[in-house]
Amino acid sequence: MTDSVPAGPAAEAQENAEVEPEYDPAAPAPIDAPRTPTGNADVDAQLDRLADADHLATDGHLEVYEDVHRGLRDALTALDARPGPPAPAPPPYGDRTPSPSYHQSRS
Repeated sequence: MTDSVPAGPAAEAQENAEVEPEYDPAAPAPIDAPRTPTGNADVDAQLDRLADADHLATDGHLEVYEDVHRGLRDALTALDARPGPPAPAPPPYGDRTPSPSYHQSRS
């Protein structure tokens, strides 16, 4: 006696149902928006992070978007914080021209 079940139309239908996933329009799907590199490593890393939202349900997008926004804001702040060339020093006090006097005496 064998334990095998004869393969018939019902068995084949069950195998096909397991192999082919059913289409679910509400399931997460990548939007495949192109991401062009900016040349700034911090900004590019944040733009790549947006791809994480492709595999999440809609209610999970907010967390990714807020994280990316925070990262982009930090990258922009870092650009402002970088030291630039030093400001020119003011001339010594003796080299300054005196300001005009607004209190003129009347004679």
